[in-house]
Amino acid sequence: MPSWLNQLDRLYPVRYSAWLVCLTGALAGTAGWAFGFNGPLIPLVFALLSGVGLMDTLQTRRSVLRNYPVIGHLRFLLEFIRPEIRQYFIEADSEAAPFSRQQRSLVYQRAKGDPDKRPFGTQRDVNASGYEWINHSLVPTRLDSHDFRITIGEGRTQPYDASVFNISAMSFGALSANAILALNQGARKGNFAHDTGEGSISVHHRTHGGDLIWEIGSGYFGCRNDDGSFSAERFEANASDPQVKLIELKLSQGAKPGHGGVLPGPKVTAEIAQARGVSIGEDCVSPAAHSAFSTPIELLRFIDKLRNLSGGKPTGFKLCIGHPWEWFAIAKAMVETGIVPDFIVVDGAEGGTGAAPLEFTDHVGAPLQEGLLLVHNTLVGLNLRERVKLGCAGKVVSAFDIARMMALGADWCNSARGFMFALGCIQAQACHTGHCPTGVTTQDPKRQQALVVPDKAERVYRYHQNTLKALQELVQAAGLHHPGEISAAHIVHRINKHEVKLLINMLPFVKPGALLGGELPGNVFTVYWPLASAQSFAAQGSVERLA
Repeated sequence: MPSWLNQLDRLYPVRYSAWLVCLTGALAGTAGWAFGFNGPLIPLVFALLSGVGLMDTLQTRRSVLRNYPVIGHLRFLLEFIRPEIRQYFIEADSEAAPFSRQQRSLVYQRAKGDPDKRPFGTQRDVNASGYEWINHSLVPTRLDSHDFRITIGEGRTQPYDASVFNISAMSFGALSANAILALNQGARKGNFAHDTGEGSISVHHRTHGGDLIWEIGSGYFGCRNDDGSFSAERFEANASDPQVKLIELKLSQGAKPGHGGVLPGPKVTAEIAQARGVSIGEDCVSPAAHSAFSTPIELLRFIDKLRNLSGGKPTGFKLCIGHPWEWFAIAKAMVETGIVPDFIVVDGAEGGTGAAPLEFTDHVGAPLQEGLLLVHNTLVGLNLRERVKLGCAGKVVSAFDIARMMALGADWCNSARGFMFALGCIQAQACHTGHCPTGVTTQDPKRQQALVVPDKAERVYRYHQNTLKALQELVQAAGLHHPGEISAAHIVHRINKHEVKLLINMLPFVKPGALLGGELPGNVFTVYWPLASAQSFAAQGSVERLA
């Protein structure tokens, strides 16, 4: 600051200049009005601003406004619109926060049916560390259909022929009624599955009759007694619905693993209460842990119970990997009891449509690659992989995303935010405020009206179809016949500018039956496998000592 300005500031705080201008304007405007030079609007505006300045200096909550009356509000305005300014004017196409403009644009184009081709070559830096590609073949195949499917629960009474790309878990309550309607209508038209999320099956899930994966969380919504415990009778009534194809027990989720939740009473509307089996206007609690079981063996027996109560529908669980010994304990319980889930969905910590504490969003749970690979390797090492189908979720929006996850062991992929983009989500990141600008994540009836169900349902359908068509082209280019044939030997990862490796040579993969034969391949098995017991989720020894 110039010396003369410093001297002036000692006599009169320069930071009050905006307030002084307002006071001067009010006085001058009033004089001008009195002499007929202007109307009453000018002095009124400046008088109101002067009053704002007075209130700023008297209030005690915000130091910025006390020191910078009137003009300090500009700081809060700019902070409020900062995400939009960054998104539309500053952010590069390839910057992911959490999804890049390039990723979002791809979904928008495929959902609308617009051309999704890119001219003039890639915008990616192919020499950057982390760049990946799939190797192609000189003898590509030609496939008749892009409708790739897998059978979940083969040998069960009611197996399900599932698409390899489905809608991930998002509850009614987290999403608006119109969003649920559009997703399910799109799923019905495209013949793929729609996961209910732990909020259970609402009337909006049933309207169009699309295939449902019924997710059951620790709150047992849709199958609970009044005290919050599991109700076999209510479960059986809902599970017998022909629309329900899979039963998924949620142990944890990528957004906030190990964290329960509360839907405040004022948000529990009649529709939400009816779907979840709770009382209108009362807090709806999802405990951090389940009450129906407390050990790995009890977990598997509970899954078997759900499968029997549902009439033999494929039943499995979803989890985000945390303590490795807890997952190993479940795997050991499978061997000990002979009870095997029909499927497991691995949620990556990078996933999550719901709001969560920042520490959970950024620092809790294993990312999808590590979680999926650990589950796949464990099942391979126990010779159980052929009996258990693996799904996954975590920032999957493109055909290459699907191909890469299948290379790591997935049989199918789920996407939540990808289908939200198809509904029109603009990544405003206001999902938890009730002020979603596109009507996707709000219970405000007027805001929901912005989402026109028939139009958005068609976009959901087109996004699914066009993504699978792109996957078909990748599979053909690789000389394969089904995306399930994609392995870690097909994906190349750049280590640095001068070195690349196939994923199969870079990541650890376990040989079939290795764990049954007493081998402990890799540090994670060496350290944590001995700590796991089918009888308990607790570590059987000192983690620090072994690590």
